[in-house]
Amino acid sequence: MKAIFISVTLALAVSKIIASPAQAQNQVALGAPTTPPIGWVQFCQDNPGECTNRTLQSATISLTEATWRRIVKINADVNNEIVAMTDQEHWGSPEVWSYPTDGKGDCEDYVLEKRRRLVEAGFPLSALLITVVRDHKGDGHAVLTVKTDRGDFVLDNQVGKIVAWKETGYRFIKRQSDENPMRWVSLGGIDTRTVASQR
Repeated sequence: MKAIFISVTLALAVSKIIASPAQAQNQVALGAPTTPPIGWVQFCQDNPGECTNRTLQSATISLTEATWRRIVKINADVNNEIVAMTDQEHWGSPEVWSYPTDGKGDCEDYVLEKRRRLVEAGFPLSALLITVVRDHKGDGHAVLTVKTDRGDFVLDNQVGKIVAWKETGYRFIKRQSDENPMRWVSLGGIDTRTVASQR
């Protein structure tokens, strides 16, 4: 019965999103180039094959029922498979970005794994952007922004439901450039609590 309810709920959510018009305000406004997070820099030093410095063609994902279901499944699978653990508890270091190969990790590790699986599923890398935010507590947090023709959506390990970026209640700090994953751009500290209240 629970599976039927989830299926119906997912179908309704898909229909609502796909039926909504594609509008520029559904996408995060980008600012000036900025420095990448230190954890990303170290991850790339440790995994050079994952961090090729190259120009990509900017892309958005065409949001169909099939693509949405695939994104939702990968997001849920990763959230359910990984045990949340801080880097200090896990590695004895305050900041380590890595794939959660042992089933444990913090927010960046969830993001890296979701990104890896989405790329393996055929989604373009330039539409899957690691994003740094301040969460509801004001703490630093990483999420995965998925660029679609219906706007930018956020995959988050703190929240099971995938929502549009402006519905997160987060303050957006910086994210990867969609033209080169090694470059990062400022998001100007956009506070989506303010964005949501102006709707």
